Amino acid sequence: MAKATYHVCTLPGDGIGPEIMAEGKKVLAAVGEKADVDFVCEDHLIGGSAIDACGSPLPDATLDAAKASDAVLLASVGGPKWDSTDPKAPRPEQGLLGIRKGLGLYTNLRPVKIYDALAGASTLRPEVIKGVDLVIVRELTGGLYFGRRERFYDEEGAGANGGRGQRAYDTMEYREYEVERIARKAFEAARKRRNKVTSVDKRNVLETSRLWREVVHRVHDEEFPEVELEDLLVDNTAMQLINRPADFDVIVTENTFGDILSDEAAQITGSLGMLASASLGDGVSLFEPSAGSAPDIAGKGIANPLAQILSAGMMLTYAFDMTEEAGWVESAVERVLDDGWRTRDIADDATPADHVLGTAAMGDKVVEYL
Repeated sequence: MAKATYHVCTLPGDGIGPEIMAEGKKVLAAVGEKADVDFVCEDHLIGGSAIDACGSPLPDATLDAAKASDAVLLASVGGPKWDSTDPKAPRPEQGLLGIRKGLGLYTNLRPVKIYDALAGASTLRPEVIKGVDLVIVRELTGGLYFGRRERFYDEEGAGANGGRGQRAYDTMEYREYEVERIARKAFEAARKRRNKVTSVDKRNVLETSRLWREVVHRVHDEEFPEVELEDLLVDNTAMQLINRPADFDVIVTENTFGDILSDEAAQITGSLGMLASASLGDGVSLFEPSAGSAPDIAGKGIANPLAQILSAGMMLTYAFDMTEEAGWVESAVERVLDDGWRTRDIADDATPADHVLGTAAMGDKVVEYL
């Protein structure tokens, strides 16, 4: 029987991206050797590196390659080099938004799990974070990030002081079908977990949130009545994630709220460098770590590659239906941590100096445990 071959569009991006991507590829190659599968990885440009090379944060060649692949593995984009107050200047983040839109990736899954070996890295008390195991399901192609926007000089102004000057607006907009499909993803995820969904909105203020809640409840009542459903306002959710994080199972929310809450939930674990994510649609899926490009440590060989490695593990599950092999990766990472191996960001005063590893050495350690 011919060996299975999967083509992966790899997007190293900016900052620490190329360093952690190398470790993701290293682990993929080790899994492939053990499972007798070929993962063919091909690098393409995105973000700031793409702006520098060809003036666009998402070159046509990159999007074409992504569409033609079996899955996309992304590292990170962005950095102060490309910050600009010019609204017409290309920004690295436009590449990320563009590839999500181009691939129709409307669902982002971000698991948040406490590793027992890293419980001390959290700023919350151990009894508060004990048992935390939740998933944030974020709508990814609607809302403020994709709504109409403009910035202009207002000659007339308004109000007692005239108000003349620059003016800007961003539009939050949702359609019924967009809410329906993300709600289904959340309820389907809950069915495989602890059967509870928390839907987050700002219904007391926003019309989009009133639509959101109505549609989520309709999908629940008609299709998933056996799943427990609760509603929380986004500000209350931000508080409860700190107060009682272990009570949450699946959290579903719109794009902007999900962006903020998922980073807050990630910090419960003590390090963004530990968390993977999957962006799913109805075709090619994309997998990426939750942390940013960390330009302050780029090139120093000290970045934590575990989120990139775990993102490759999620790719095995969701893109290739290799659930057992994904378990190998997750188990290897957990055992590495249990045995006291750390990168600098997750080390503490009790970590022996010879157990603090650089980026490549941590990747090697995961391969060794595989």
